[in-house]
Amino acid sequence: MAPWCTLGFALLVMARFIMPTYRQGEASIAGKAADDFPLELNNKSMHLTDLRDKVVVLNFWASWCGPCVEETPALNRLEQHISGRGGMVLAVSVDEDPDAYQKFLGEHGVQFRSYRASWDLAHSYGSKMIPETYVIDRHGKIIRKVIGPQQWDSPEMLAYFDAILGQS
Repeated sequence: MAPWCTLGFALLVMARFIMPTYRQGEASIAGKAADDFPLELNNKSMHLTDLRDKVVVLNFWASWCGPCVEETPALNRLEQHISGRGGMVLAVSVDEDPDAYQKFLGEHGVQFRSYRASWDLAHSYGSKMIPETYVIDRHGKIIRKVIGPQQWDSPEMLAYFDAILGQS
């Protein structure tokens, strides 16, 4: 009986660590106000706080990051799904080379808004790696941090965003 209990306990511990809520966790930042920063979108200077009243999917990435490349098509599809309902994908590239950044945008058909900044901005959010993504609600509060690449257009993710976009 003891070996079965030990095995069962070990399986429960392993299941906890592979559950999406663990990988996407960091409850300590949920409800924290998103750090404001200046950015330029469509040749217009603005701040993140100017995007209040929108659900913002803030994604840190780089052109040389393989997982970032992999998730780009799904981010394009997420942008299409949420843009008409008060949501937007805002990708912040940490590329140092502006030419590599521009080349990536063109080659991968990026349809969401993107901005190039330094690693300092990603670090100010607590990002240690890329891609990392922060979902920010209409009031400027972080509601979720997603570590690593995701299938942003999966039925589960689209349902998640539908629920958030349905809130006032």
